[in-house]
Amino acid sequence: MQTLTPNADIFHTKRIRFTCSNQTSTLIPTKPLFVSPATKTNREHLKNLENVLKNSSSTSIDHIENVTSRQEKTNTSTSSLLGGLNLARIWPQMKAAVDEMSPKHLKRLQRLLSKSAEERSPKSKLGSKWRELHGLNNWAGLLDPLDEDLRRELVRYGEFVQAAYHAFHSDPEGSPTHVALQDVSFKVTKSLYATSSVRLPKWIDDVAPDLRWMTKQTSWVGYVAVCDDPREIRRMGRREIVIALRGTATLLEWSENFRPNLVSMPEPKPDSSDPTRPKVECGFNSLYTTSSQHGPSLAESLIEEISRLVELYAGEELSISVTGHSLGAAIALLAADDIAERVPHAPPVAVFSFGGPRVGNREFADRLDSKGVKVLRVVNSQDVVTKVPGIFSDNDKNNGRSRPGGIMEMVERNNPWAYSHVGAELRVDMKMSPYLKPNADVACCHDLEAYLHLVDGFLASNCPFRANAKRSLRKLLDEQRSNVKVLYTGKSLRLNRTVHDNGDVLPSPSSS
Repeated sequence: MQTLTPNADIFHTKRIRFTCSNQTSTLIPTKPLFVSPATKTNREHLKNLENVLKNSSSTSIDHIENVTSRQEKTNTSTSSLLGGLNLARIWPQMKAAVDEMSPKHLKRLQRLLSKSAEERSPKSKLGSKWRELHGLNNWAGLLDPLDEDLRRELVRYGEFVQAAYHAFHSDPEGSPTHVALQDVSFKVTKSLYATSSVRLPKWIDDVAPDLRWMTKQTSWVGYVAVCDDPREIRRMGRREIVIALRGTATLLEWSENFRPNLVSMPEPKPDSSDPTRPKVECGFNSLYTTSSQHGPSLAESLIEEISRLVELYAGEELSISVTGHSLGAAIALLAADDIAERVPHAPPVAVFSFGGPRVGNREFADRLDSKGVKVLRVVNSQDVVTKVPGIFSDNDKNNGRSRPGGIMEMVERNNPWAYSHVGAELRVDMKMSPYLKPNADVACCHDLEAYLHLVDGFLASNCPFRANAKRSLRKLLDEQRSNVKVLYTGKSLRLNRTVHDNGDVLPSPSSS
């Protein structure tokens, strides 16, 4: 018997290789390698598994293609179904809400609510166009769409009025010692006081001694300021004199508001029988012309100060801008008329008013126009104050005028309550704001901060609210929270209001 010597290499795993081909063994070179039935079965299983894997792969691909095809068909049918439903038409508010709460919008809302991040539109050089912005051409072509420079100027004038409100409420019983102007390039040169001709019984003061300032005969109503910054003078193209007048605050001022009968304006040779004489509201005229026991009337002190400044800056390019809100807007018209009439060598005079009522009759409007006084009224469509006093509306197709020689003209001339608006109008709308409720209450519609918010966002009458409006919402939110949309009074507002620091935000002055 032949003895076989074991080959150690067969126990070395690195050299063992399994193959399915017919090869001869190195151990028995003369005979083929013996293959057991079990090994044959395993080989068949491996082959079958390979075939199964190939078939599974192709089946999976076909399945994926079929699923994709079915999904596309489903999406197509769903799209056609949703398109037929027109969800954008059915749920536009939902889409708007999603857009408003997007991260991009929340970041912008955070900036608008932040005091430290408050932004202002960059100021442009106005030297070449200041007369146009001051009403040289009655603001033709600048209002709709609203000129960028004019928007900034209107907001600036509104902030002069806000400073008057804040100063008054800081010391309603006396005279404010400091007026915090937003525009630091101006300095206050004169405080202005108005006196009412209405007399109240003394017992009212005894009933409410803490509110004695409400019944004072004479109250602080505004100020005169002049630009004294050389750089700002160069930017504006002239030295500007600003007269800022607040709205109604005291009980006597309210009582003057409710004296709507028209009275004739003082003239060199008055003719009481002439129905075409310029006339103004009795209460407004009383506050402007009445003097007190301790000082001159608002008219006298204002004319004296403006005459002094015009003489002081003689030879310079000057302009006079009178701005006011509510009652202040009404008195601003009387002041502008008086300055143009009585100040020698008066520079161009323009009025920029917010939420002002009607002041006089048609002849008064003609008188202002004949003197070259330019008037731009900012009006909120929902503000009822701008629609009073007066019986007849002057928003008809004939530019607020009845047909000459017609019956309506005769009625207007002889009616003691026939009022007419003055100058050009910039009309804004509370419904255009994405932040305020469209059904905001009367106080919000007349609020000065709401006016500045609407002006800052106004582009044109046929355009939505300006997306890049920069004015902070904090003042508006602090005083008009109930009129702000619920969408903005929830968690999103707490992004910057985790600490309620009302001390660093002055209340909206015109809401009190």
